[in-house]
Amino acid sequence: MKTAREPERTCVGCRERSPKRSLLRIAATPSGEILVDPRGRTPGRGAYVHRDAACVAAAFARGGALWRALRAQASTDAAARLRHEMERELQA
Repeated sequence: MKTAREPERTCVGCRERSPKRSLLRIAATPSGEILVDPRGRTPGRGAYVHRDAACVAAAFARGGALWRALRAQASTDAAARLRHEMERELQA
């Protein structure tokens, strides 16, 4: 009997592949909003990060890797807000 394979995604922080369910999804919605998508169902382009503070920090530090993955531009305020939301999600 075949077992279903779980989809894998690459963390934009550490560049390691992991099962999709173990990662936190960040979504760029069609309206241009960037938000944390803990359920992974928001429409739009997604980027994935391990649920680990080091990977979150690396995603922001790696020369804009998160923004490139989302194909989006972000102001300093938007980046700070998103990082705060991501860190809050890690604590939940």
